Amino acid sequence: MIWNFLRVFILIFALNGISAAGAQDASPSGLWLTQKGDARIQVSSCGSGICGKVVWLKDTIDPQTGKPQVDDKNPNPALRSRSMIGVQLFIGMTSNGPGSWIGKIYNADDGGTYDSKVKMISASQMNVEGCLGAFCGGEIWTKLGGR
Repeated sequence: MIWNFLRVFILIFALNGISAAGAQDASPSGLWLTQKGDARIQVSSCGSGICGKVVWLKDTIDPQTGKPQVDDKNPNPALRSRSMIGVQLFIGMTSNGPGSWIGKIYNADDGGTYDSKVKMISASQMNVEGCLGAFCGGEIWTKLGGR
């Protein structure tokens, strides 16, 4: 387990060190593809922070129901029938330094809202991380349509 932690730490350190200068100048605004390629997220400025909402899904139809994907795991029963298209993922995401934001992220896969960090790696990549206490997980999103 300690070796996995060290590998992750070294990878994060390497990614941050290699691209820190270019990432500071990169804008998060634009269309982003999730690491799995299953969703596209429109990121835009929201006051002094950023917002990110679902604008496209690879699988628009839920294979279990045969109907369009909905936010069925939302803890609020009134929101469980809303379309996943348009769901805001970033909540209160504010700047935490150049190319970096902190706030909350909504995970539609489990209906949870988690502490989050978003950090530009380069003009075309950003790390999106969600944390539950000291345990964090993340993925790299790729910007679509140029920089």
